[in-house]
Amino acid sequence: MIEYRVDDLARRAGVSVRNVRVYQDRGLLPPPRREGRTGWYNDSHLTRLGLITRMLDRGYTFATISELLTAAQSGLRIEDVLTTDDVGGAAKELGTTARLDRAELETMFGTDLTDSDLQRGIDLGVTTKIDDGYLVENPVLLDAARLLAGAGIPLGRILEQTEGVRQDLDDVARRFVALVTDRFISEGKDPFDTDAHTVGEIAELVNSLRPLVHRAVSSLLVEAMDKRITSTMDDILAQYGRHPGSATDQAS
Repeated sequence: MIEYRVDDLARRAGVSVRNVRVYQDRGLLPPPRREGRTGWYNDSHLTRLGLITRMLDRGYTFATISELLTAAQSGLRIEDVLTTDDVGGAAKELGTTARLDRAELETMFGTDLTDSDLQRGIDLGVTTKIDDGYLVENPVLLDAARLLAGAGIPLGRILEQTEGVRQDLDDVARRFVALVTDRFISEGKDPFDTDAHTVGEIAELVNSLRPLVHRAVSSLLVEAMDKRITSTMDDILAQYGRHPGSATDQAS
């Protein structure tokens, strides 16, 4: 993954370093990855800067841009609404963070924790490298990984499944987002020609939809988990001749 210092990023985006700072201060541009006192930006930042520049050129105000990006952080992919550019994936929700050093991670996952595992966690966006250790931006994932690791499941396998689940959920998000974008933005229409009132409607609908989608998907997942657990246990029992209703059970 290509990374840039702030001056290189600004030059490639055709903006000033000062503007990059302003966009960050206003919450329009995500913070860089920190390594010591140096901030490192990537292609997602470069694409986001291009998006902001185009929106400003079209007459959108900072307030409107901020509203749209806030909607994106609440579950709506901004590129699905405004452009076909690939911004680099869905915006992630930031909750309470956990700051851990390597020794603490080894306590959780064992001393066989490898540099490859740590780097994969960074690549997945689960952790961020900081001076004195690692920043875990979603402690819920950390708790789940710790539980699974405690059951003897290798961290590499957990990270592999985390990546797969994230891809599956991205598809789920696309389905719900399409319900919104198909309603407001017709095929072939330039999204930047959408009037401010419609933009407000999109943001309001997304903000209202997000918690409902969360509950709906959680409910469907619980239902799917129940069915899968029952099916798996039936298969295991059947392998040992103990399927409910079998001769072994009837004899007992």
